[in-house]
Amino acid sequence: MSPQELRALCLSFEAAVEDFPFSPEISVFRVLGKMFALSFLDARPLKVNLKCDPEDALRLRAEHPGLIVPGWHMNKRHWNTVTADGTLPDPLVRELVEDSYDLVVAGLPRAERLRLDRP
Repeated sequence: MSPQELRALCLSFEAAVEDFPFSPEISVFRVLGKMFALSFLDARPLKVNLKCDPEDALRLRAEHPGLIVPGWHMNKRHWNTVTADGTLPDPLVRELVEDSYDLVVAGLPRAERLRLDRP
């Protein structure tokens, strides 16, 4: 997956935005103010921090050692750092980004979730 593809995927979700609160090089993708992905898009290899269900996080780390690891500078229980350099299949990376977005949306207050459901 290329950096452009990762950015486009993250921004394809309802109400998703990109900002740079930490530095101009670090893209943070949010939905209604809550982060669901973080990446230094110019890094090689390309990596992205993604929110993950704690049980799934452990399983994914065991299935893909070295490619999915505890989240760098994040809560290691709830975040994974995923190497998106083409070693992992792109459909899996897409699924993990979508799961991260869905987890964050599920944690939003009901009124904010309802705002996302409106056209």
